[in-house]
Amino acid sequence: MVRELRHPILVHKLNRIRDVSTPREVMRRLLEDIATLMVYDALSGIETHRREIELWIGRREFEFVNEGEVVFVPILRAGVPMLEGALKVLPNASSGFLAIKRDERTLESTLFYSRLPELEGRIVVILDPMLATGGTLLKALEEVDKGRPLKTMSLHIICAPEGVKRVEEEQPQHELFTISVDERLNDKGYIIPGLGDMGDRLFS
Repeated sequence: MVRELRHPILVHKLNRIRDVSTPREVMRRLLEDIATLMVYDALSGIETHRREIELWIGRREFEFVNEGEVVFVPILRAGVPMLEGALKVLPNASSGFLAIKRDERTLESTLFYSRLPELEGRIVVILDPMLATGGTLLKALEEVDKGRPLKTMSLHIICAPEGVKRVEEEQPQHELFTISVDERLNDKGYIIPGLGDMGDRLFS
């Protein structure tokens, strides 16, 4: 399932990131903001649980989200600012980390670092600003699925249609959220018009 979140504020913040004159410290804040807003939409269907709390008039039951049911997993490096934004929404959620490198010649993705908490029965939200060929996300899902999560979803600020199609075909149960499905991939696997190399723009 793919859902485009075309809220004007999200589109505005995305297009500020597209602008190559935007300083990297501003880009990081924009990514945090975007992730915060996207998490609200992505988790709109999460179940709530009734819990008794103490009020000024005595004890009553109210509905709460079990933050421990959610695990945020950024793809290193570019997903890190998105984690900061996601944790503003659910600060008691767990976090895991995956580092996946795409070979620039073959466009194949290789996992070289994995640090994940217990995933069984939990909702895993993968954070990665861009989905291009889909290889990185599929490699991440291959690793995450070993933990038998209840559900997987991913947040990307932009996607290429080729990558979206590939993920839909290979992981049809996965829920994918984005602000924009851009035009296409070029022959080097970069999204057009895209954002350029986000890791380099954020950290180099």
